[in-house]
Amino acid sequence: MYRSRVIPCLLFKNSGLYKTVRFKNPRYLGDPINTLKLFNDKEADELVILDISASANGAGPNLEYIKRFTRECFMPICYGGGISSIKQVETLFRLGVEKVALNTSLYLNPNIVIEATKQFGSQSVVASIDVKKGLFGSYSVCVASGSKDIKFDPIQYAKRAEELGVGEILLTSINHDGMMDGYDLDLIQRVSSAVNVPVIASGGAGNLSDCVKAVNAGASAAAAGSLFVYYGPLRGVLINYPSQYELVEAFN
Repeated sequence: MYRSRVIPCLLFKNSGLYKTVRFKNPRYLGDPINTLKLFNDKEADELVILDISASANGAGPNLEYIKRFTRECFMPICYGGGISSIKQVETLFRLGVEKVALNTSLYLNPNIVIEATKQFGSQSVVASIDVKKGLFGSYSVCVASGSKDIKFDPIQYAKRAEELGVGEILLTSINHDGMMDGYDLDLIQRVSSAVNVPVIASGGAGNLSDCVKAVNAGASAAAAGSLFVYYGPLRGVLINYPSQYELVEAFN
């Protein structure tokens, strides 16, 4: 029976996993390898791992840790963070990463996107688009872990990414990140209806029904962080993921 993908999105920094709220105040969660093993056991659909310090610090991907990630992980991995050259993309695929998510480099050096899609196929290149909503309701794209507003409308930016050849868009609401108050459904609807490539909604899931709402708004898949690493109103750290039965029931 059909159901949409539900994807844990993990934030990596230095040698640990963290969770942010609106891209700020990263809270340490624990060891990434143990967390990967738990998601293996729970049969997660796939995994997004984003290095939230690499681009901001001008560093490249942490290849030593990525090797460990791919060795331990039985599900497809999408990695993003600090990718600034086609050579790094080649290395990541050689290490076993299935997809690369390009954020800052999508803005600064779109030729990487063009070359990566030519060499490895559109299905392996993801445009990571982080969006901030202003006081008066206007949307704007940010890069460098949300620290730089590039004054682009997300709909036009998503269309541009599609024209460059990306096969998927990871669309994250900065305002909803870590809030567990639901996705920005209006943003999802606008972007997904403007492009022909799949959109992964991210930012704001507080329960599985939020993921269903994101898909109903037009997303092809739902990514979440807090939902899968926290438990209870006090947000105790507990790695969790719905069973296959729960997923099928929710989406049907």
